[in-house]
Amino acid sequence: MLELVARGVTLGMNAGLTPGPLQTYILQTALSYGWRRSLIVALSPLVTDVPIILIILVFLSQFPPAFIRVIQIAGGVFLWYLAWSAFKSARAGARIGAGGDGSAPPSSRGLLLRAMQMNFLSPGPYIFWGTINGPLLLQGLSRSVWDGISFLLAFYGTFLAILCGLILVTDRLRNLSDRANRIILYALVVVMVGFGGSLIWQGIVG
Repeated sequence: MLELVARGVTLGMNAGLTPGPLQTYILQTALSYGWRRSLIVALSPLVTDVPIILIILVFLSQFPPAFIRVIQIAGGVFLWYLAWSAFKSARAGARIGAGGDGSAPPSSRGLLLRAMQMNFLSPGPYIFWGTINGPLLLQGLSRSVWDGISFLLAFYGTFLAILCGLILVTDRLRNLSDRANRIILYALVVVMVGFGGSLIWQGIVG
């Protein structure tokens, strides 16, 4: 059990600290709306990963390779949509943190739904659970249910703690000048466009 817990902690750190679409969206949300509204975004993997894990463990082996390619293209397009929304907010906003352009900020439910859509349309969770976490989870469950649960708790406890830490650290950047905030938001838009383009390219070329 201790070996699986150690692996869960290590993989959770890797998943949380590796730059990706979810981390970028978390940073953009924390800059725009503050840490209180953004924490729910960090919890989105708890909702989206359940069906993903079931798909990986039960069904994915029966799907053609084109399945991941379709997910990659769809995820890239959705990430471009989020980048466009962030760009409009950064361009129109006089003060980052109150909705960006002065309009009412999205509800917590709206932020969560966007994060869930992005997770479902990102190939990362499917590949990660299909190649690394899934086999380890099965290994733990083959020993005992508690070993499997311990692995999941170690992984998600570490992963979510890092995401929440990123939100709290990014929230402090909102005290910078308006110009500095907009520059950071524009940089995040560029990153999201880059991630989206890479997903689409990988989906097209295989």
